[in-house]
Amino acid sequence: MAVAELPIELDRNHPNSLAAQVASQLRAAILTGVLQPEHTLPATRRLAAELGISRGVVVRAFEQLSGEGFLVSNGAGGTRVAIRPDIHSRPSQGRKPSSTSPQAELIDLTPGRPSGSPFQDRQWRSAWKLAVAEQGKVELPPALGIPALREAVADHLAVSRGLAVDADDVIITGGTSDALHLIVAMLRSRATQPRILVEDPGYPTARRVMSAAGARLATLPVDENGLKSSQLASLKEIPEAVLVTPSHQYPLGGRMTVQERLGLLNWADQHGVLVLEDDYDSEFRHSRMPLPAVASLPIGADVVLLGTFSKNLSPWLRCGYLVVRGDSGQRLKATREALDTPVAGVLQSAIAHYIHGGGLSRHITRARREYTHRRSLLIDRLGSRSNLELSALDGGLHAVVRFKNPEATNVAAAALELGVRVIPLAAYYADRPPENGLVLGYGAASDLQLAKAFTILTDLIGQPTQ
Repeated sequence: MAVAELPIELDRNHPNSLAAQVASQLRAAILTGVLQPEHTLPATRRLAAELGISRGVVVRAFEQLSGEGFLVSNGAGGTRVAIRPDIHSRPSQGRKPSSTSPQAELIDLTPGRPSGSPFQDRQWRSAWKLAVAEQGKVELPPALGIPALREAVADHLAVSRGLAVDADDVIITGGTSDALHLIVAMLRSRATQPRILVEDPGYPTARRVMSAAGARLATLPVDENGLKSSQLASLKEIPEAVLVTPSHQYPLGGRMTVQERLGLLNWADQHGVLVLEDDYDSEFRHSRMPLPAVASLPIGADVVLLGTFSKNLSPWLRCGYLVVRGDSGQRLKATREALDTPVAGVLQSAIAHYIHGGGLSRHITRARREYTHRRSLLIDRLGSRSNLELSALDGGLHAVVRFKNPEATNVAAAALELGVRVIPLAAYYADRPPENGLVLGYGAASDLQLAKAFTILTDLIGQPTQ
């Protein structure tokens, strides 16, 4: 294996000759294991050019180390590090285990992980072939997103959410985290540290991203149906924005009533507050039809809808969108133009082809049946136990399981030891005392994996008390 770069630094004012310095630093690299027996050193002429010295200096250094047994010359095959029993291999202390190392099967029930089936979809592969076959592009993708994908998103929202959206209202993002970062950047153009109100419990990643981007977060305690508009009147400080998950409160799973949505919008319109509607998995409803998006209601409040392909396709894509209008929409577009797009053009093109070809719609239909079946499996295995309370089952890819004893954090730790990863409900709380329970994602696991995981979890939680 050829070495691309050698750790050599030369000091022309040093009392040792240049050849001695080269030899000394190569010797040290071999002894410490930085250079290994499988490594072939650069040709003397190339190394001399890289170091800015004559080839003769490098030749003398190589000859010195060859005489000491550290190097061996193979003629046209180059000079490589010799195998010596007194040279230790590269030290391994503190090295992290490889992420690709084989591992016993882990059943991961982390919420937000959808089925990986779209990557096996023939139409998905065809969309990528069309994207890469397009005439070569030499310019950057448009900052707001390529027109084809913005149009495709607008068409998709019209069918899936009944939302009348023009392509010009759409901004393509690198997923929800990028969208939130963009929104905070826009708000900071008017407030140095904008105040954003969030639900508690809520999405921990959203809190982390917005805080890191420079926002001040305030939490509002909510139940499964989200915040109540009556709570807003008692706020001591009016925020610049409020983030809500009205279609499927995350993680508790309920939905805001139309009356509460209208109350939120009236309050936001009165105080000039930007409403951020996280519409993360509204396509997957199991028992009730989705309510209209907050962004579609006829009130003059400024609303930005956040959507993502992470739930209906895969978080591996890191692609989503914003639906923006009004003054905030213009400012968001200007901010995105200033920051540029983080989304690769070929990815945008592939998703656009997939949507326009009907692939996304068909995939969502298949996935909805698949998730409904897994939800039924969860209810069958856990719903009959009197010491468990199931909720968040109307839609999405996860369920909440509450119980009194034992501590959910202890159950999660013990389950991980047995090969099942689950998240305690407490992880979603910020300021208020958490409830005891687990959040179980069932989107990515197979039926067999779910059955095994449920057996392990019920054994750890224990039997109902008589």
